[in-house]
Amino acid sequence: MSSPQTNSRFKGRFITFEGGEGVGKSTNIGFAKDWLEAHGKTVVVTREPGGTPIAEKIRNDLLKAHHEEPMADLTELLLVFAARAQHIESVIRPALERGDWVLCDRFTDSTIAYQGYGRGLPLEQIDALRKLVQQHVSPDCTLLLDAPLTVGMGRASRRAAENNEQTDRFESEDLAFFEKVREGFLALAACEPRFTLIDASQPLEVVQQAVEQQLREMIGVQS
Repeated sequence: MSSPQTNSRFKGRFITFEGGEGVGKSTNIGFAKDWLEAHGKTVVVTREPGGTPIAEKIRNDLLKAHHEEPMADLTELLLVFAARAQHIESVIRPALERGDWVLCDRFTDSTIAYQGYGRGLPLEQIDALRKLVQQHVSPDCTLLLDAPLTVGMGRASRRAAENNEQTDRFESEDLAFFEKVREGFLALAACEPRFTLIDASQPLEVVQQAVEQQLREMIGVQS
């Protein structure tokens, strides 16, 4: 797949947080938001699928609703990109044009990992949709939080039980599916320079030190 275009035309910066289930994306996004705001940045926190009222409706049908009719893999892929198109136009692009820092829980790398590696859809199809939908909007930096499946899935199960959450369509998949997803993320990190791979099985303070180091490099602040 071709390399994503940069955001040099925008005043703001775009950071995505990626990884499998239970790796701590939400917690570390919150940490990054607080750190950046403490250093004078205006921050927008958002997520995919979702981030706008229309995209959140798609998210609900895609993730939370358990349909009697099986959802085709291609339908799933197109819904993800439909939500992304709305998200970019309504939230991400305007924020970057204002000069804000956008922190996003998942973006197209998740689509490549879940629908490409996990579902087995052709990467060429995903790349064609990426070019159509994203245009000149691509992450400046992607933090990949990685942990063995036993760690991540265990955390996700405990969180769902504590919050009395319904298992979504993806969380219901078997371990073989998530192994393929993790393989996809690691393959992307190995070939895309914008990735920073962080071992999310470490204690939280160690993980956040790695996140902070990346943020310091981006804004040019010494340790």
